[in-house]
Amino acid sequence: MKNVRIGIFSFLALLTIIGCYKEKASDLDEELISLIEAVSTSEGLDQFKLPNHKNLREIPQDPRNPLTEDKVALGRMLFHETGLGINSHHSEYMMTFSCASCHSPNSSFQSDLPQAIGDGGNGVGSSRNVASTTDTEKVDVLGIRTPTLLNSAYQTNMNWNGEFGATDANLGTEHRWVNGTELYVNQLGFEGLESQAISAINQHRMDVNDSLVLEYGYMEYFDKAFPEVYKPIRYTNEQAGKAIAAYERTLVAYDAPFQKWLRGQYDEMLDVEKRGAILFFGKANCVSCHNGPALNSMDFYALGMKDLADCTDDIISADENDPVNLGRGGYTLNPEDNYKFKVPQLYNLKDAKYLGHGSSFHDIEEVVAYKNKGVKENKKVDQSAISHEFAPIGLTDEEVNNLSYFIKYALYDNNISRYQAEYILSDFCFPNNDEVSKQELGCN
Repeated sequence: MKNVRIGIFSFLALLTIIGCYKEKASDLDEELISLIEAVSTSEGLDQFKLPNHKNLREIPQDPRNPLTEDKVALGRMLFHETGLGINSHHSEYMMTFSCASCHSPNSSFQSDLPQAIGDGGNGVGSSRNVASTTDTEKVDVLGIRTPTLLNSAYQTNMNWNGEFGATDANLGTEHRWVNGTELYVNQLGFEGLESQAISAINQHRMDVNDSLVLEYGYMEYFDKAFPEVYKPIRYTNEQAGKAIAAYERTLVAYDAPFQKWLRGQYDEMLDVEKRGAILFFGKANCVSCHNGPALNSMDFYALGMKDLADCTDDIISADENDPVNLGRGGYTLNPEDNYKFKVPQLYNLKDAKYLGHGSSFHDIEEVVAYKNKGVKENKKVDQSAISHEFAPIGLTDEEVNNLSYFIKYALYDNNISRYQAEYILSDFCFPNNDEVSKQELGCN
């Protein structure tokens, strides 16, 4: 009998070690479980679980660009490859920038700046700027904050206004996919990530050329990733964009404490985080907009947040008349869509220095307090345009703190560096290859 007991104990210990043995749920856990099950459709807790990035079959993907390990491996290198930046508007910045210049893995694939800087930028992270001798009109920046690519597999249409992607929200907007504009890529029929990645190579002054394919050795990687594609069109920006999008789809924050809690590891969340989650799925009803594994949606709402042109921090350039300030309306040209912006995902925002489409917020607490108050900050947006969902919630200061704590810490995966490329074939410095970045990164 003693040996049997020892055997049972060893078995239970093994289950605990490998993560199969669920911890006992507390009263807070039980309350949160009940709330989540009440707001879910039919999947219960599973509705909010993110897959492991290695389980490619479980990750949402474009049927026209199925995920493969070879495609993801190519995309990981190309995403960080500064050798792609051959169409710089400045001779001194040729081959100094990459996709990761604006979507930094060290910042959870978002920017440390209110306005991300591609071609024409010096330095890494929050120290990235533009040299005083550079013509700022030729610097590659956008008139809106660069959002994270984390959990982007759960977006069928990309950008704050959802303009990229030929499916879902963009069905019926084919008249906007005009040849000669960046939106022509929607004619290819891909979902948002693929369409955006293909367009971004051109838009952000990059290109797949013979040097990249032949001299740096990417040909064999393209061959493995796209064996079904006819060779004369295999080594192109379209295939590169598809590989980059495949890689971006694997950027999932499945190691966040809330994700572990969903898998039965109840001690991974603190009580204050659980109380915040109870508010999220209950009284505050954040889940009505922030739903599913990424806590986002493909809906668009006008919350009256300020635009980048209103930002008081250092920015390169922004125009108060830029169509991006109209949100979805700037894309659809339908006045009823004006000032509506896509519901963002909520993971890994703890270290974000700027939030909101116009970088008008500096931390999660400010955003939660803003939504709790329910009063618009952008004077240019008429009250009649504000979404009915944006109204005072009535949370106490303590509840605002608890809700913020849940979003800030329970939704934070602290191992996002696992997605960074270990090397690129050009052997250039990455994610930036300018002289300042080389010094900061310790590149030879």
